[in-house]
Amino acid sequence: MLTLDTLNRALLLENIHPDATARLTKAGYEVRTMPRALGEEELIEALQGISLLGIRSQTHVTGRVLAAAPDLLAVGAFCIGTNQVDLAAAAKRGVPVFNAPFSNTRSVVELAIAEIISMARRLPEKNAKMHQGVWDKSAKGAHEVRGRKLGIVGYGNIGTQLSVIAESLGMTVYFYDIADKLAIGNARRCSSLEELLESVETVTLHVDGRSGNHGFFGEEEFARMRPRSLFLNLSRGFVVDHAALRSHIESGHIAGAAIDVFPREPKGNGEEFVSELRGLSNVILTPHIGGSTEEAQQDIGEFVSGKLVDFAEGGATSMSVNMPGVALPSAPGTHRLVHLHQNVPGVLATINRVLADHGVNVEGQLLRTRDDLGYVITDIVPAYSDEVLDQLRAMDVTIRLRTIESE
Repeated sequence: MLTLDTLNRALLLENIHPDATARLTKAGYEVRTMPRALGEEELIEALQGISLLGIRSQTHVTGRVLAAAPDLLAVGAFCIGTNQVDLAAAAKRGVPVFNAPFSNTRSVVELAIAEIISMARRLPEKNAKMHQGVWDKSAKGAHEVRGRKLGIVGYGNIGTQLSVIAESLGMTVYFYDIADKLAIGNARRCSSLEELLESVETVTLHVDGRSGNHGFFGEEEFARMRPRSLFLNLSRGFVVDHAALRSHIESGHIAGAAIDVFPREPKGNGEEFVSELRGLSNVILTPHIGGSTEEAQQDIGEFVSGKLVDFAEGGATSMSVNMPGVALPSAPGTHRLVHLHQNVPGVLATINRVLADHGVNVEGQLLRTRDDLGYVITDIVPAYSDEVLDQLRAMDVTIRLRTIESE
């Protein structure tokens, strides 16, 4: 167990699962929670004196926010995506960002399957008519998913698991990914997005939040889809042109759609949801709940909060999305130096020379580099002067130096 050298305060936004609060509280943190996202100015104010921040998809941690939060040690994105955080700016300030890349995969996949079946059986329309008192018992336009062709755009963790389950339901799976991915089961790889769109009857997007995916799917892509196809997006709201989607639904070219993510989303419950897709009876709209099951949110709460504590207590950056990954087991009776620096030759030698010049013995040490950053954890004997720390901080390449005491 390591004693923290910073303020023990955490801020969790956007209804993060209570297990995260429990984990941080157990680690000695005073935890403040809020049910909604915060805008930039609100966030800057709220982060004063905060060392750990937990967010979901709606809170944006910009470079300006990071510059105004000198006490911030780490950010936890309690979701899959991290495009809401300025990762480069965080890394340059020595603030690692952790996410949960696998914890809600199953929940997203199950929602996609449920929506594919619902649209194939025309359940939204049938349900609406029943509530209006209309009894419409007809098989017209209703289909089994067995034997139908599903196109998965983005063959990552979610896409591959969806592929397996869809195939078990009897669907023929096609997929397209810009990376070279091996097919699972009998899935068929398409060499281009155009090939996939022209081959399948249902298209589902599972792409990541990189900036290059803005406007990824629009008028041209919808026009290439086969007539009366179904469309799903459970990835990122900004990848789809919703005006183009509405046009193709109203024309009848697209038979139905299920959308869980939007370019503009309310910051919290109660705020009005605005979208071009409202009012279309054959469109399923859900409020970004692909990963919002109790099971997934509990797993995410436990996983990400654990990563935050591991970093705060021992400097571990394993699975950080923006910093070199380092994890060194703690040595009882030592002090830990956590040093983030510019990745140039000779840094480790300089650090060790400073320690040697002051007669400081190294008990354990581990260095990793990533792009232009280097990150080294060094366990040393407790007896050392402040001059050691002053010299390490004064190095031209030093970005951030932390000290952690072991018990």
